[in-house]
Amino acid sequence: MYIKSLALDVLKKYAIILVLVGIIILFSLISPYFFSWRNLVNIFIQQSYVIIAALGLSFVMISGGMDLSIGYQISLVGVITAMSMVWFNLSIPVAIMLGIITGICLGLFNGLASITLKVHSLIITLGTMTIFQGISYIITNSNPIYGLASEFKFIGQGYILGIPFSVILMIIFALVASFILNKTYFGRYVYAIGGNEEAARLSGVNVKKMKLLIFSLSGLFVATAAIILVSRAGSATSATGVGTEFTCITAAVLGGVSFKGGSGKVWGVITGVLILGVLSNGMQIVGLGVYPQYIAKGLVLLGAVGFDTYQKTKKGKDNKILKNDNSKEITTV
Repeated sequence: MYIKSLALDVLKKYAIILVLVGIIILFSLISPYFFSWRNLVNIFIQQSYVIIAALGLSFVMISGGMDLSIGYQISLVGVITAMSMVWFNLSIPVAIMLGIITGICLGLFNGLASITLKVHSLIITLGTMTIFQGISYIITNSNPIYGLASEFKFIGQGYILGIPFSVILMIIFALVASFILNKTYFGRYVYAIGGNEEAARLSGVNVKKMKLLIFSLSGLFVATAAIILVSRAGSATSATGVGTEFTCITAAVLGGVSFKGGSGKVWGVITGVLILGVLSNGMQIVGLGVYPQYIAKGLVLLGAVGFDTYQKTKKGKDNKILKNDNSKEITTV
C-alpha cells in the first residue's frame, strides 16, 4: 500500500516530464526527421528566449500576479535596442544596456500602476500592453529595422564549443532563477506573498516593495529574451515577440505555476515550454499548419487550467476534512 501511494505521488509530481517524453516518442514514430540531433538542437534554439521570458513571468505568477504585456515588452525592447545601434550608431554593449534598462522600467511601471491604482495586475497589464504596443509602432512607423551588426547577431545565432550561445544564456538564467526562488529570502517572500499576501505583510514582509522588485526582475528576464529574439531574427519589428505572453502563461500553468500564486518550480516551467515547443515543431514536421497549432495550444491551456483548479479544489477539501477530524479529536478529549 505504501509503495502504491509513493508511486502515485511520484507519478503526480513528474507527470509533466512523462507527457514531454510521450510527445517526443509519438512524433519520433510518426517522422524519422523529428528525433535527429539537428532538429532537437533547433527546438532548444527556438525556445531559449521563450524559456527566459516564461521564467520572468513565473516570478510574477508565483507571487499571485499576472503580466499580459510581456509580448509587447519584447516588441518595445527589441525596437529600442535595434534603433540604438542602427539609427544612433551606439555601441552594442550600450544598446544592450539600454534594452535591459527599458525592460526593467516597463516591468517597474506595471508594478507601480498595480500598487498605486490598487487593481490586480491582470487588468493593469491588459492596459499597459496597448500602451507598449502604441509606443513600439510609433517609433518604427510599422517599418522593420535592418542592418544589425554581426557581433550582435552572435547572441542569437552564434555557437561556443558547438553549443548555441542562446541556449547557454537560457541555462544561466534558469540557474539564476532557481537559485533566487529556492535559496534566497527573496524567493521565500515571493512564495509567501502568492500563498497569502496579508499573512506575509503581517509577518513583516514589505509587500509593496517586493512587488516592485518582482515586476522589475520579470522585466529584466523579458528584456533578455527580447535581445535574444531580435539577434536571432537579424531585424526588429513592432510585431516581434507579440503572442509570447500566451505561450509563457500556458507553459507556466502547465509546469505547475498556479494562477492563484504560491506554487511553481523552475524545472516545471522549462518543461512546460518544451512541451509546447515540441508540440509545435512536431506538428510542423508532420505537415500541420499554424492554425492547428493554435488549437492544440489552446486545448493544452484549458487542460492545464482544469488540472490546476482540480488540484486546488482537492487540496482544499482534504484540508477541510483534516480540520474536521482534528476538531472531533479535541472535542472527544
